[in-house]
Amino acid sequence: MTHHTLSPKGPTVPDFCLGTMTWGTQTPVADAHHQIDMALERGLNFLDTAEMYPVNPISADTLGRTEDIIGQWNAKGARDRLIIATKVSGDGAGVIPGGAPPISAARLRSGVEGSLKRLQTDFIDIFQLHWPNRGSYHFRKNWTYTPPRDKARTRAHIAEVLTEAAALIAEGKIGRIALSNETAWGLAQWIAVAEAQDLPRVACVQNEYSLLCRLFDTDMAEASVMEDVPLLAFSPLATGLLTGKYAGGVIPEGSRREKSDTLGGRITPRVFETVSAYLGLARDWHIDPVHMALAWHRSRPFVSIPIIGATISKQLAHQLPAMDLALDPELIAAIDACHRAHPLPY
Repeated sequence: MTHHTLSPKGPTVPDFCLGTMTWGTQTPVADAHHQIDMALERGLNFLDTAEMYPVNPISADTLGRTEDIIGQWNAKGARDRLIIATKVSGDGAGVIPGGAPPISAARLRSGVEGSLKRLQTDFIDIFQLHWPNRGSYHFRKNWTYTPPRDKARTRAHIAEVLTEAAALIAEGKIGRIALSNETAWGLAQWIAVAEAQDLPRVACVQNEYSLLCRLFDTDMAEASVMEDVPLLAFSPLATGLLTGKYAGGVIPEGSRREKSDTLGGRITPRVFETVSAYLGLARDWHIDPVHMALAWHRSRPFVSIPIIGATISKQLAHQLPAMDLALDPELIAAIDACHRAHPLPY
């Protein structure tokens, strides 16, 4: 397994990450704990979670339950075996009663304190902002995106949050601060303010990235490489589309699509044609499409760490062999050709 250091002086993590967002709704406690054990057996000790998890559905009644489940595992005395990343919810998160306020110094601190308690730990390795206060083009908002205009306000917010992050790091409560659902300009601002004011530098950025969602490939890729900020790629199987289980419009019982028929806007008139092309490519190369979609991240010209997730342990067992796979250069070229033929399916 390859390992990466998340930004200068950041933690060293494997090139896969275990996602947890269904733990506590679709995934019961025992199965979630079994998934941690399965991952550790393969050397996968990197977990990603968030205060607003679990999902499917997102609910105020289950707020923080995923972190609670991880905390129950930590309470067994093996916390030091894990590298844990979690997130504080941003402006307007409906899962928080009354709606989450914009992320500020106070909101960052309260988010850290809440996560520490639920995770039953005194230290969080990576603490992420779930989305920017100013908004972004992620989650299909790119089709109607209107850029923000208040640069001074954004930079003041960044300085405030990074100053508080420095205090939390000094107190030993978090290791590194990080971002999620960011843009290239936004990432550049976080780095510029940190360098100008000698404040903590962001360790990584977590954005959606898969064979079907490749917004990261241009400006964000350049920023990632030039500024040494690796990508944590969420939804690397495109919420299950790349497994083929939804082919032909099928909605399996207990699946994510049973809870969200559009899969967050990913079901479009072109998506199944695109999925079919990738499934056909995997068939022609005699490779499991799940393994192809996950191992493909190793081929990128920037560090892309896929966050794998499973509703049940059997699904995780299916994904783990991808950790040992490197794709043939000719298959990578065929994937590139498929992308050019089927760009932006949603």
